Amino acid sequence: MSIDVILLTAILILLVIGVVMVYSASSIWADYKLGDSFFYLKRQALFAIVGLVLIWGVLKVPYYRMIERSWWIYILCVVLLIALFIPGIGMVRGGAKSWIGVGAFSIQPSEFMKLGMILLLAYLLPKNQKTLGSFLTGFLPFLLLILFPFGLMMLQPDLGTGVVFVLTGLIMLFVAGGKVNHFLGLGILGLAGFAGLIISAPYRINRITAFLNPWEDPLGDGFQIIQSLYAIGPGGLMGLGFGNSMQKYFYLPEPQTDFIYAIIAEELGLIGGTFILSLFLIIIWRGFIIAIHAQELPATLLATGITSVFMIQVMINISVVIGLIPVTGITLPLLSYGGSSLTLTLFSLGILLNISRYAHLR
Repeated sequence: MSIDVILLTAILILLVIGVVMVYSASSIWADYKLGDSFFYLKRQALFAIVGLVLIWGVLKVPYYRMIERSWWIYILCVVLLIALFIPGIGMVRGGAKSWIGVGAFSIQPSEFMKLGMILLLAYLLPKNQKTLGSFLTGFLPFLLLILFPFGLMMLQPDLGTGVVFVLTGLIMLFVAGGKVNHFLGLGILGLAGFAGLIISAPYRINRITAFLNPWEDPLGDGFQIIQSLYAIGPGGLMGLGFGNSMQKYFYLPEPQTDFIYAIIAEELGLIGGTFILSLFLIIIWRGFIIAIHAQELPATLLATGITSVFMIQVMINISVVIGLIPVTGITLPLLSYGGSSLTLTLFSLGILLNISRYAHLR
């Protein structure tokens, strides 16, 4: 049984581009801040190697073995989320306590929680598919499995990751056979709750107003999106050339993370940016093809969940960078700098490749 070569090829190309662009985006900042222009490159390359080893390892284990251990994985991820609030363990970055320090490295439990939730739903939904028609005894218990970790994410607070988490869970519930009227009612409550979350935190309101008119506060909340647009605009069709970005010279804050696509558009232009988007679309396309042609429902749900997380993160990140939605702090899969994000993304895509071995692909 062979894996999906098209999917693997797109993953590897994006991974290489990501490592190279992390260096281009971060070299000036790293040299100024850390005295080593290769600092982020070396770490991202290490994360990439670890991720590739994880892909190789996960291909050796049948995917259903991981599904069978989903409860333990889910519980461990919840424990890690709770540990963030223990004094001396959780680390604050960007105003959110979302990280646990481990020596010179740190991990982001919410990244692990996304996969933990996907595995658990892939395990439980097929066993309880007939009860999903009932809201109280079928739909609600699964909703609580999603909302409890979401609540912990909101306490950090990390609204961006929470939105990705909840949307992925709802997509899996829908694919498993959840009733449309349940989703309609939940959508109304969700919009009200989402509005409440925004109103309850002044910084979120500021992000909304900055999104509507970033030039009203160009040195404050509107700064990032303005600098992102200043990067994309001059890129034109062909770009300024690799390494020739101007916005990475301390205009766009830490451009190797959430706004790396702006640097890509500036240096590689519309052609390079479109090529990157094409690779993302190939991964999403192959992911859903694998889900459709999987031999059993747990595999379909697992592939759907992994692909949905990837798709939602790409859509949100690109939309933020080009000014379509407010800043959310969501990384761009395979491209943004970050150990937890890159290794967990590669591990998840390794599971997707594993499922492809058992699917009847065309």
